[in-house]
Amino acid sequence: MPTHRRSFLGDPRELRAARQWTHAMLDGHPRSDDAALIVTELGTNAVVHTASGGSTFHVTLTVSPLAVVIEVTDLGTPDTSPRVQRPTPDSTHGRGLGMVAALADRLQTRGDDSGRTVTAELHAPAHPQGPARQPVRAESLLP
Repeated sequence: MPTHRRSFLGDPRELRAARQWTHAMLDGHPRSDDAALIVTELGTNAVVHTASGGSTFHVTLTVSPLAVVIEVTDLGTPDTSPRVQRPTPDSTHGRGLGMVAALADRLQTRGDDSGRTVTAELHAPAHPQGPARQPVRAESLLP
């Protein structure tokens, strides 16, 4: 399985580059849009909530026709640990990891205050979407 690795500066302006790189590495994989969103969300968490802000965060993509495994590694912080939150409708933050959890087939966090890796696994659809089919109309089946 091909594995792609890249480090990004811990600057919010680098999140777009991380998303674009993810799309380029997954080139046509059925879960590339979900993967790009996950990389953006996990990268945002690294930049905003860890020592990676102002430094670097690292992204690893392992790709197969059946799955994409995304790992985002930050430089850690003793102040926070990634967790799914339950924000109020008026909250302006706290939805990112919840979105990642909803998109991912599996989500795992490992590490400590000196660095954490959040891993999201995306399974490819069992039957990739083919060309759109025209619905069969019942009257067209009659002789």
